Amino acid sequence: MYDCLHEAGSFQAPARNPGRHRRPRRTIHRLADNEPVNEPVNLANDHLAPLLTPEGRALLDEVRGTAPADELAVATRLRREHPAELVSAALAQARLRQRAAAKFGDADADRMFFTPNGVEQSTRASVAAYRAERLTALGVTSVADLCCGIGGDAIALARAGIRVLAVDRDPVTAATARANAEALGLAGLIEVREADVTEIDTAGYDAVFVDPARRGGRGRIFDPEAYSPPLSWAVGAASTARVAALKIAPGIPHEAILADAEAEWISDAGDVKEAVLWFGTAPGAMRATLLPGPRTLLGRGLPDPHVRPVGRYLYEPDGAVIRAHLVAEVAEQLDGGLIDPTIAYITADGLHATDYASAYEITDRLPFNVKKLKALLREREVGSLTVKKRGSAVEPEELRRKALPKPQGRNSATVILTRVAGAPTMLLGHPARP
Repeated sequence: MYDCLHEAGSFQAPARNPGRHRRPRRTIHRLADNEPVNEPVNLANDHLAPLLTPEGRALLDEVRGTAPADELAVATRLRREHPAELVSAALAQARLRQRAAAKFGDADADRMFFTPNGVEQSTRASVAAYRAERLTALGVTSVADLCCGIGGDAIALARAGIRVLAVDRDPVTAATARANAEALGLAGLIEVREADVTEIDTAGYDAVFVDPARRGGRGRIFDPEAYSPPLSWAVGAASTARVAALKIAPGIPHEAILADAEAEWISDAGDVKEAVLWFGTAPGAMRATLLPGPRTLLGRGLPDPHVRPVGRYLYEPDGAVIRAHLVAEVAEQLDGGLIDPTIAYITADGLHATDYASAYEITDRLPFNVKKLKALLREREVGSLTVKKRGSAVEPEELRRKALPKPQGRNSATVILTRVAGAPTMLLGHPARP
């Protein structure tokens, strides 16, 4: 059984197309927790059910926006009229809603319900909306959302007009997803089922979406076969539908990607958020998608860019581009090359517009030397310093403290710690826009 939360032991799952793996079949992990799947939810033991009552909802409205410094005073006042446990649950939910606003926006976060893990692991609303739009464009009208969590993806799918079966084995998580569907007026399109995802028949759905757990007791899980459920099982589930999307860690090795899958890396506002394996779309394709937008770059199988001397401009490709191994496609757009064969910085003599990289005009190049950098910053009257690095072990904050101990200048600058032709180098400059 898979509850999308824990893993241990071993189990051999079928692959979607065993003959097209890029690596040998591996032993994958099975869950140690084999308790009955459909146990009734004991609502008295969680904090969600009391909050769904009229008293709980009124209390949530009253504590909305409570600052951490005011919680004690607010709790003391409210406990005179309400049960202490209910007040504590409302304040805890208010804190979670404040944290969730960054992912879901204030309007939705103020109406939704969250668990601590749900806030951390749920898909950002902008990413979920993009995926829902893509599924809609593929003609999908129904999706089996396996390992649905608190329902972030299910919400985006339903808002796109897609009928959703949202499945999670954890009772509180499933109850939270159901409460969110109701709170946002989407219960008519979202059926939430508390069940083991391996026992769900997905044959009647246009698409399957699987978001396995990629965190364990020791933190992030990097081996796709150690996901819960494992990637091999998810690939088998994908074979039941015309279209499938399997969410994976952005750092997945490319050799672990199946030949009949399209791999897409997605960033939002410059931060890489996730990677997805698509089936039923473009087998073998590599794609980097940048949000907002979306702006999408497709791989063309170009060879690695050549290495050349540092030019007037340096370009830093978006993280999704780097993860998708599409730096060569951007370098071709910019008529540029790499500053080092192992570093994903592109250099060019001209300033070119691109959606896929940030540009910096380079004014100075010097070997790594803090004293020389400090003297140069003093000479340029720099009072605000941005430190970026790639291929350097130096901590940016440590360098900023040493090179600019008493910021007083009127100018700003960017220093880039990197390697040029193998040598530790500092490149000084500033952001450039065409």
